[in-house]
Amino acid sequence: MNDLARRIDAALPQTQCTRCGYPDCASYAQAIAAGDAGINQCPPGGAEGIERLAALTGQPVRPLDPTYGIEGPLTVAVIDEDWCIGCTLCIQACPTDAIVGIHKRMHTVVEPYCTGCELCIPVCPVDCISLDIVSGERTGWAAWTVEQAQQGRQRYDHRLQRLEKEKKEHDARLQAKAADKLADLAAQSKITDDAVLDKKRAVIEAVLARSRARRGPSTE
Repeated sequence: MNDLARRIDAALPQTQCTRCGYPDCASYAQAIAAGDAGINQCPPGGAEGIERLAALTGQPVRPLDPTYGIEGPLTVAVIDEDWCIGCTLCIQACPTDAIVGIHKRMHTVVEPYCTGCELCIPVCPVDCISLDIVSGERTGWAAWTVEQAQQGRQRYDHRLQRLEKEKKEHDARLQAKAADKLADLAAQSKITDDAVLDKKRAVIEAVLARSRARRGPSTE
């Protein structure tokens, strides 16, 4: 990310709501810096957000593009405990890990961490999530603080790091399992034909080689 994109990213509310048409605030910032996106695509930032981006980019101030939504108050998600079935889909959708719970158990929202992104609502199969307005009539940056934006970015970054770590650990477990099977393939397979076993061994070895290549050099 270049310097302009970093400054633009710092001026965004960091709700990670994707309403701008990009997967996160950083991606939107990079698109603006590259001239691929307008400065008026962020509903959470509202009119003041557009003014901030105009000052950074030298572009003229323009109204928020209604295609991407409208400026509104700060909201937080609320889960109806009587209807929650514990499917975990909202947990997977939350960009800041603001929803806690386990499979088949009731979930709940940690209000200070919720950015009001609304991403949990469409994935809920029983429609048990609603939004509560917590900023009164204040909208855009008047309803959102720099500190909240920084927290939103930090929690989103931590989530990405957690997901990457979990993926690497999952891949390592699969690789170890495949290696154990390969070490004694004849005993762990119902196949008795040596030629077929050799082909299966070659397939597993190729998969392991690709997995090692993706993981890069070992740090052990």
